[in-house]
Amino acid sequence: MVKMESTEEQDRKLVLEFCHLLEKSKQLFNGLRDLPQYGHRQWQAYFGRTFDVYTKLWKFQQQHRLVLDSKYGLKRWQIGEIASKIGQLYYHYYLRTSETNYLNEAYQFYAAIRGRAYYSRAAKEDRPDLMVKKLRYYARFIVVCLLLKKMKLVRELVTELEKQIQEYTNTYEPEDHLEWSLVLEEIKGFIKAEAAVAVLHADSNPIILSHRLSPLTTPPCERSPHMTLSLQEILIVGSACEQAKFSELTMDMFRMLQTLEREPTESATNPLSMSHGLHGHDASPAASRIPPYGVPGSKGYMENGRRDSRDNPHKYLLYKPSISQLLVFLASGFKELPLGGALLLYMSADGCFSTTKHPEDYGYELGGLGTSVKRDSVDGGGLSCRGKSYKENHCLYPGDLYPFTRRPMFIIIDSDNSFVFQHIPRYFGQPLVILMSPQDVPPAFQADVQHHGSLFTLFLHSPLTALCYICNVGDVPIHHWERCQTYVDRFITEASRLVTRCRIDEIEQGIGFIDSSYVQFFGDDFLRTLILRFVFCDVVLRLHRGFRGRHMRPRCEPQLPANELLEHPSLSHIIFQLASALDVRNHFSEGPECD
Repeated sequence: MVKMESTEEQDRKLVLEFCHLLEKSKQLFNGLRDLPQYGHRQWQAYFGRTFDVYTKLWKFQQQHRLVLDSKYGLKRWQIGEIASKIGQLYYHYYLRTSETNYLNEAYQFYAAIRGRAYYSRAAKEDRPDLMVKKLRYYARFIVVCLLLKKMKLVRELVTELEKQIQEYTNTYEPEDHLEWSLVLEEIKGFIKAEAAVAVLHADSNPIILSHRLSPLTTPPCERSPHMTLSLQEILIVGSACEQAKFSELTMDMFRMLQTLEREPTESATNPLSMSHGLHGHDASPAASRIPPYGVPGSKGYMENGRRDSRDNPHKYLLYKPSISQLLVFLASGFKELPLGGALLLYMSADGCFSTTKHPEDYGYELGGLGTSVKRDSVDGGGLSCRGKSYKENHCLYPGDLYPFTRRPMFIIIDSDNSFVFQHIPRYFGQPLVILMSPQDVPPAFQADVQHHGSLFTLFLHSPLTALCYICNVGDVPIHHWERCQTYVDRFITEASRLVTRCRIDEIEQGIGFIDSSYVQFFGDDFLRTLILRFVFCDVVLRLHRGFRGRHMRPRCEPQLPANELLEHPSLSHIIFQLASALDVRNHFSEGPECD
């Protein structure tokens, strides 16, 4: 009898310990929303404590599942909720650190929830709040799969989500059913817009290609002592009014964030761990395992908010921010820059236009970019995205960026009012490069580009996809794609050689001038990629018959040399070869005719 009482007491203590860990985990998780979204040091210790508690909680429920099942009444959806919270932790840690390996960690937990059907009985609990948790889980899982380019799984999850929304609506007749229908339509629209050009297997099934940076896609570079800067901080802003979006990621943001990341590595250890000998229980992700790239929040993982061996620059993602939010995040990135670091600002936004006939202040009298504009507010007296003249609070003007040019800055403006940013002065003598999109596209592309994402950003993300798109090539067999990609690689290699050659000629002979800002940025893999893809975009659009007029071509400041780079015969020749390989040579003019 004494032994039986002792066992009961042990079980009671286990249940109390589980309840304590569960409550502590909820408190810490709820506290995450109060942490500042910017800066590095302010939030890392709190994230570390939260990870630690969830690690203990996950391991505890694995070790004592039989007791918790019988004495606590632990249900499968409760296990799923814990796994979902851990997946959210990893995803938000990815957002704060830009380390793509944490996307894989989030995926492992979300996939386990689906694979083990933790939420399968949610509908039978007669709790609408539980069904909402299940729907939110699906939406979060879809975002992670989109970022990892698991498009086949994305489509499966969308089909399942649609069924779950229908079941939720039929069972509870909830007030938020229209909101969930809108979420579903957003996802479907995003997937459709993302597939600009299909690359096909021999059996005509689409192949999903990644466009993150890898050793095979990193442009070559002849190093020089002048290439001193590395990209450390990034601000990606998406404010285009009618562009496809999902979960506060516009299509342009989605493409650009991948362009500025390295290909994630698969974890070296087995992501699944049997539940400590409890035969018949689930194989679940082991939150207690140590990933080869470090445990979030662990001592020494990051020193002073950054890690020396970090694969990716740190970035912030802002969807339609207020101007005050935008400037605060810019200031935070500026503050966090180490010696030798560069700050990149990417903005995809609609133009704010001015009718000042004789502007004296190029910083504020030429207009700028709308930041938190909504189309439905236009008729109600709010900010108009196009065609109005005003001075607007929620507009980023070129002059707003002047203070931040005290440090090396690389600016990409994708807008129908991009050219107003070409006048930013270099008051402080620091490296500054501004890449500006065309301000217009041919009428045939206007509707698609407005919704499916900018053509300029597509060129920076996947040059071959963009070229196919403007030549009306909707699908390409994989063997043909790979052949055409070799021409793009040849172009990038030749353009890199010409940039280096310009600098050597300038030093030795005083010709072929290229601004020192480009040279200083050129040593960074990401910035070099962007510069060379900009060159590709400029050359292609200059030669394309459909893009007539200077406003349909990109601009850059400082200007890149024309004869020695942008109009160099070797680059034009490669584009003509690529066009012939795609059987779209008729879309292109011979050099001089295109201007």
